[in-house]
Amino acid sequence: MIIYRFDGSFDGLLTAVFDSFARKESPDMLLAPDGALPLFYDVLHSVETDEVKARRVWTKLGKSVSAGARTALTAAFLTDNPDFPLLALRFISRAVVSTPSIENDFSDPAVLALVKEARRVRGEAHRLLQFVRFQKAVDGTYFSMVEPIFDVLPFAIKHFADRFSDQPFIIYDRLRDYGYHHDGDEVRRITLKSDGYYLSTGRLSEEMMDPDEPLYQELWRSYVKHIAIAERTNPRKQRADMPVRYWKYLTEMQ
Repeated sequence: MIIYRFDGSFDGLLTAVFDSFARKESPDMLLAPDGALPLFYDVLHSVETDEVKARRVWTKLGKSVSAGARTALTAAFLTDNPDFPLLALRFISRAVVSTPSIENDFSDPAVLALVKEARRVRGEAHRLLQFVRFQKAVDGTYFSMVEPIFDVLPFAIKHFADRFSDQPFIIYDRLRDYGYHHDGDEVRRITLKSDGYYLSTGRLSEEMMDPDEPLYQELWRSYVKHIAIAERTNPRKQRADMPVRYWKYLTEMQ
């Protein structure tokens, strides 16, 4: 059994592909830093992430598959499926030597996994666009806390920057402890200090919240309540369309 261990990054994955060709071997496992080794194995190779190697593989892949397939690959890499890195390695390894492109060969488990995981990640990114709720701070900045199951905030931030191009806002991923601040001009990645916001609840402190914000939140809750049709209430459908993990940050659910 041949095992590769990499740092969990996308460049690390591409470097692992390069190493597999250079070493003329196909790994049976591709482990992240915290991945447990099996009891028995023949080879353990530690992949040292190399940007030059990664760039060469990425460029070669760009000549072998469509831009859409590469985009799907980068999206799918954000999945929580621990088996996907190895499948991604196999997809890339086959793609760079195959003519015509393998991206529509759905008999290949790696291609199927790519499509499935990319769909899951993109679905979570779409839900993020739907369920962000902002609170206005006293300085005019709009703040929102999120907890997506995948690291999809980079996919969504351009949407908000374009939609609220003249408004300062912060969208913060509590699970990964980082966010983005848009100052009305540019977007910057940031990390917040806990003394400024209630990171555990996603609620601005009373000192930080704009004085009119509680009124607007109450108006929004009242609006949602009055447009609801009681006879058509369907809790199961609601949970399917609006996952429970988002509820604690939704104004209308508080």
